Amino acid sequence: MSFWWVRGRTNLVRSMRTNRIFTGVLRDFASLFSTSTVLPSSVNAADEKTINSVVTTTESSSVLDSVVMIHTCSSKPNICYPWQNMPQRKSSGSGFVVPGRKIITNAHVVADHILVLVIKHGSRKKYKAEVKAMGRECDLAILEIESEEFWEDMNPLELGDMPFMTESVVVVGYPIGGESISTTKGVVSRIGSKNYAQGGATSLPVIQTDAAMNHGNSGGPVCIGNKVVGVAFQGLRDANSIGDYDCNYQNFNGQLFMGLITKFRHVIPAKVVKHFITSVEKTGHCVGFCSLHLSYQHMLDANTRNHFKMDPDMTGVLIYNIYEHSDALNVLRKEDIILEIDGVPIGNDGIVVLPNKEENVTLGALVSMKQSGETILVKVLREAKTLEFSITLTKLVQGLVPAVGFDNNNPSYYIFAGFVFVPYSYSKKHIKGSNGMLKHAYHNMPKKAGQQNVMISEILVDMINVEHYMYKNSQTCSSTRV
Repeated sequence: MSFWWVRGRTNLVRSMRTNRIFTGVLRDFASLFSTSTVLPSSVNAADEKTINSVVTTTESSSVLDSVVMIHTCSSKPNICYPWQNMPQRKSSGSGFVVPGRKIITNAHVVADHILVLVIKHGSRKKYKAEVKAMGRECDLAILEIESEEFWEDMNPLELGDMPFMTESVVVVGYPIGGESISTTKGVVSRIGSKNYAQGGATSLPVIQTDAAMNHGNSGGPVCIGNKVVGVAFQGLRDANSIGDYDCNYQNFNGQLFMGLITKFRHVIPAKVVKHFITSVEKTGHCVGFCSLHLSYQHMLDANTRNHFKMDPDMTGVLIYNIYEHSDALNVLRKEDIILEIDGVPIGNDGIVVLPNKEENVTLGALVSMKQSGETILVKVLREAKTLEFSITLTKLVQGLVPAVGFDNNNPSYYIFAGFVFVPYSYSKKHIKGSNGMLKHAYHNMPKKAGQQNVMISEILVDMINVEHYMYKNSQTCSSTRV
């Protein structure tokens, strides 16, 4: 240990503490090169996996070569003037290579793309990429690159399993603040389910971590060792919804537009990525995620449970609406109580505790991870009798007011007498100050194919309509629905 002159007792204590910390750092650094790790005989499987993850986290250095930086030039549709596009802008995000010469990233990283360029780690050469598939519900996209040069010495990453709570993870990507790759460490703090931003009514599994993520980390891998356990994608804005995207946006003058800085970071689990890839490989595009297409009520009140003759050990939720396009309509009924799905009990609050006891997801998230066409076994309580039904699942049908998609298609429109009619969309410009309309996005479903909620988005002023400008952004005109 080195010694040096210090003045005063306080400085002496501070220097001793500094030396102890420095010695500890050296000891931890040396332990990284140990060829073996001795585990206490009393640790359980979860603890052993956690300890091993800390040891193997250093293996993430080999992951770096498989992580790429993505530059996107994009132009969003102009919702008010749908025959136009918004000004072009540049953004950046992250991605990583998986088997099959595919690059996985977030859908919002390449949304409304005009041109997508990819840069390999350790290089500044840009390769043109094509967007093969995009999934709005899961915020994932697959990119392909034709250049053989790009794939030289490129090792794909393997998708892993759902991590345990408190497991150490490494986030790799290209966040704001530089052009070089970045890695940050953290632990898995929660596993649950959420409605992804712009994902409509689909509830999907999600991982929460305290690992630092900044704008530009979107689409990058979250790893344990050399396996990807998830994809970084968004932060929590408030207690009710998942917040804004975190890719870097610039205009062509190089000015950076910084958005939401978050404390809570969310990760798309690897099993959602696998579901997305499988869907694309089978059909050539993202089919989407499944749903029972019904609404249910919680059964937290004891009096309500007694009214429906539920046994004390029974838990479940009460069906209060089954949509007309649901395959469940043929077998389930209103006021059936869903007790189990594929043998997994449903809580009175609609939450499902999976066998590992660390992953608590909603009933919708449990169903959504099935592939379209799969059959599930639903156990219900009907008039005090327990019944079981097999139901074939279909993909989720978007609500009457669908979420804004990433399909790069301008919205349809119709102009009559200067009134611009467009389908009502889940957009800030359309829902601002309209709580009643906002409810349609989650609760109202189309009763027939092609049904749309239409609104007047703009009025092209002329003598014929100059007295009717107050109807802009309206769904009614002279008390008549548009």
